[in-house]
Amino acid sequence: MEVVTVTDRLRDGYDVVVVGGGAAGLNGALMLARARRSVVVVDAGQPRNAPAAGVHGLLAREGISPAELLERGRAEVRYYGGHVVTGEVAGAVRDGDEFVVTLAGGASVRARRLLVTTGVVDELPDVPGLRDRWGRDVVHCPYCHGWEIRDQAIGVLATGPMAVHQALLFRQLSDDVTLFSHTTPPAGEEAAQLAARGVRVIDGEVAALVIAEDRIAGVRLTDGTVVGREALVVAPRMTVRAAFLDGLGLRPAEHPAGVGEHIPSDATGRTDVPGVWVAGNATDLMAQVGASAAGGAAAGAQINADLIAEETRQAVAAHSGVNA
Repeated sequence: MEVVTVTDRLRDGYDVVVVGGGAAGLNGALMLARARRSVVVVDAGQPRNAPAAGVHGLLAREGISPAELLERGRAEVRYYGGHVVTGEVAGAVRDGDEFVVTLAGGASVRARRLLVTTGVVDELPDVPGLRDRWGRDVVHCPYCHGWEIRDQAIGVLATGPMAVHQALLFRQLSDDVTLFSHTTPPAGEEAAQLAARGVRVIDGEVAALVIAEDRIAGVRLTDGTVVGREALVVAPRMTVRAAFLDGLGLRPAEHPAGVGEHIPSDATGRTDVPGVWVAGNATDLMAQVGASAAGGAAAGAQINADLIAEETRQAVAAHSGVNA
């Protein structure tokens, strides 16, 4: 495929505005552009997986850097006539049968449909040293990072309902897994599961990470005890980027798993607000890159079908009027 290099300029109106240019947004835009829809992706340039060295579990693109994956995706969207622009969406309101999308710089664009793929922000526990290691040797997903820390001394920081589940998943990858009870000590059946799988539990709150030669060397407790570890697993609270949707009355809801908030939708990505779809982590907090891309593709196809249904109704009405 030819690589097209262009400078996209925002037009006055599109069939679809896609808010967010990650895997979900770009794949949704790709489907729409290939269906000959006018589509623009507005991307703020803050991908969630930017700290990671590579994308994993993505067939035929295993290990590709997040930046290269997005660069390829943007080129593919543009190849089929879609636009990709850099900007932050500040608000969206309905105007008749369309939407008016306003950017932070003051520009605005009209759209017949919206696809929201803004992803989430990871809110990490307030432990000194943790944020700086995020995406390297502080991780959250065994399928995204587990192979890279296999057989290492792994710690799991318990801060919420997913901690024991994480510990059991990472136990598949290493014989040396320790759960730091921190603010969420396990009890009952969960404690029994950890003991049965040989996962050590250390009580007490974690004060900081110990870093040596740009690597995690251990975890320091508030009593001064240092437990040697090479990697740390955390479960961030995930918060969807959705403030710009307030003008449409579309607001995030708590996820049933208690791990953050998301925008509820049906299986196709359709939200409660007519004309607005959502895909990727903005609605599916657990989706990896491949699943996010698939969600974007499915939503793009559904949006195209919805537009066709509208256009057909209009055509039938016009045709009936001519023949009346």
